[in-house]
Amino acid sequence: MDKPHFYSLPKLPYGYKELAPFMSEEQLRIHHEKHHQAYVTGANALFEKLEQARKAGGELDMKAALKELSFHIGGHLLHGLFWENLAPAGKGGGGKPAGVLGAAIDKEFGGFERFQKEFTQAAVSAEGSGWAALSWCRMSNRPLVMQIEKHNVDVCPALPVILAIDVWEHAYYLDYRNMRAKFVEAFWNIVNWAEANRRFTALLKSAAA
Repeated sequence: MDKPHFYSLPKLPYGYKELAPFMSEEQLRIHHEKHHQAYVTGANALFEKLEQARKAGGELDMKAALKELSFHIGGHLLHGLFWENLAPAGKGGGGKPAGVLGAAIDKEFGGFERFQKEFTQAAVSAEGSGWAALSWCRMSNRPLVMQIEKHNVDVCPALPVILAIDVWEHAYYLDYRNMRAKFVEAFWNIVNWAEANRRFTALLKSAAA
């Protein structure tokens, strides 16, 4: 009997054609089926390698193995979150945040437009391959925009991510070439604010429990 994988590629909550014209079918399919799958495959391979070493009593370069594992797991988790916080334009995607998340954004940033500007600047200025994310600081009870480098570097500890955008070139190059700013601009048309608000509401309930 084959061993179950530790991780598997999640199914998208929409069709590959449904995010067009802001994200083409080819771009989305390659990003999901090739790049995201690579992180799933890499993480599972590292777990298998660790398990074999433990059974055989062998040794591994743990520093290298765990760094690579955190990279693949971080990529898998962030991509899974990214797919969920997208939706077809006009069918849940775009617009402005409402509910408790909208209120928190207005209170912290002074309005959606200011938040959008800061988040966009974070995404456009992320060095090399990285992400921009809206997170929640439980210690100060404030939303926080942060950059994430290479999936697993510069993540503020214990700050759950509410909303994220992948700004690695593989996320947009087929559609936008080297124009990252155009991709970030397009992103606002397919943000699933209902999902982000659901995620944020769940965080608040968990903290109050």
